[in-house]
Parts: sequence; C-alpha cells; structure tokens
Amino acid sequence: MARPLPLILAQAPGRPADDLAGFATDVERRVKFHAPGALVVYPELHLGESAPGIPADPKQAAEPLDGKRDAVFAELAGDLGIWLVPGSVYERGTGDHVHNTTPVYSPQGERLAAYRKICPWRPYETTTPGNQFEVVDLAGVGRIGLSICYDTWFPEITRQLAWMGAELIVNVVRTPTSDRAQEVVLNRANAITNQVFVVSVNSAAPSGTGRSLVIDPQGTVRAETVDASDSTLTDVIDLDEVSNVRRHGTAGLNRIWDQFRPGDPALELPLYGGRIDPATWNPARTSQEPPR
Repeated sequence: MARPLPLILAQAPGRPADDLAGFATDVERRVKFHAPGALVVYPELHLGESAPGIPADPKQAAEPLDGKRDAVFAELAGDLGIWLVPGSVYERGTGDHVHNTTPVYSPQGERLAAYRKICPWRPYETTTPGNQFEVVDLAGVGRIGLSICYDTWFPEITRQLAWMGAELIVNVVRTPTSDRAQEVVLNRANAITNQVFVVSVNSAAPSGTGRSLVIDPQGTVRAETVDASDSTLTDVIDLDEVSNVRRHGTAGLNRIWDQFRPGDPALELPLYGGRIDPATWNPARTSQEPPR
C-alpha cells in the first residue's frame, strides 16, 4: 500500500516581510501545473528581507502568529488545495521576544501547527529560541517533523522528531555561506540514522546558496538543485518507504530502531540528564504519549 506525497520545493530568493501579494502570486505560479494535495515548502525567512539578500530587523518585521500574514497563508492554502509551509517568519511573542517560526497550513485553509526554531545560529541570530518539538499530521498521508536551518546540526532534534513519529523532516534553510556543503552531508546523515525522508529547502541567490534536496530514508539523494538559481524542485515520495526500510533495514541490513530490546540494560546518558531506555526506544513499541 503506497502513501504518495507530491512535493513542490521553492528554492526562491527572499522577499520583504510585507510582500504578501507577491508571495501569493509566486505560490500560484509554482503549483499551477501540479495536482492538488502537494506539500509546498519555501525557505527560512522567505518573507523577511529589508532589501535583496539583506535580512530585515527581526523586531520590525515581526507580527503576532495570528495576524494578517497568517490569514493570507491560510486562505492561499485553502484556495489552492495544498499543504503549505511558507518557510519561516518572524513571530512577535510575549514581551520583547521575537521567534523564528515555521507555520503549516492545510488544504482546508487551517493553520495546523507552528514551530519556533530551537537553535538560532548564534551569535549571529538574535531571535528567542523555541523550546518545543513539533510534528504535524497531514490527514490521510502521514506525519512530518519541522526543523529550521541550524537545527539540522544538532542530531538530537531530528532523532526526537523521528521518535515522535515523523516520517519526513522538513528543514527550511537560509544559508548564504560556504557551510551549505556540510549541511548537505548532515541532512543525509540525519536521514540515514533515523530512517526518515528529509527535504532541505535553501534560498536562491542573493539570499542563499541553493543546493536544495530531497533525501530518502536510506540517505540517497532523490532530487536536488545544482546551483543557487531560482528554481522549483519537485518529487513524489512514498511515505510507506519509511516503514519498509525500518522493517528490512538500510541497505537490507541495518535495523536501528530494533537495536535496544526489552531486557537489555538501560544506558545512562548524563549529557541529557536522561537515558536510552529499551522499553521506549522504538516508537512502534512505546505506548506513552511523546513529550511535546
């Protein structure tokens, strides 16, 4: 039984935070020739520039999560019948806090979730870190996990999302620097070590260096852009491939989620103030609600 999910990944240059009309036109252009029900993903802080390639001041570009921008995103997703991840936006939180936040919208025009970036790229980014992992159920399709750019450098984040049941990690990116080469390797490693799909969508020039990609649960790059030009990367993935790889093993060999079994001794992890517990290691065996 297949669970296909069409992907439309917009490797696009950034826009001013208030260019909602331009954003809507761009989304319509990219999805025009594709079937409804696709997952459409834009880069990190796509609507967050003060000039081409120049990030806006977070405090000036921020607005509450449920402001005008939210209504435009929701209406656009509903009108086009798509799952929409509009990159990330500057969210005005409590007090003077500003978060780098990725919202997700359904084909019914509803905001399903919003993820605040846990690992801002310090010391360069000044947004307030989030403190919750976020997975989103795409009804009738599967579950995705959200990460933003630098999050991918911390394997604990992807591992937690996979443990929470994510079959696809959506990593939105704004990387204009030379370390995009390392991010490509890290995204492949996160896919391999967690046996999940990963899509990593970077900005086009001048906002980013491109190299967006789709990676399968064995770490194979299925589709990628070769440069930093404005382009649309498309694919159709089958989320059943996640369970197939976990059942049969990566390369038909490695079943990492079955490594720790009931009866094995627990392994203390002082780094986390916690431990790997065989009773809860495999998400297919645990009956408790994943921590949020």
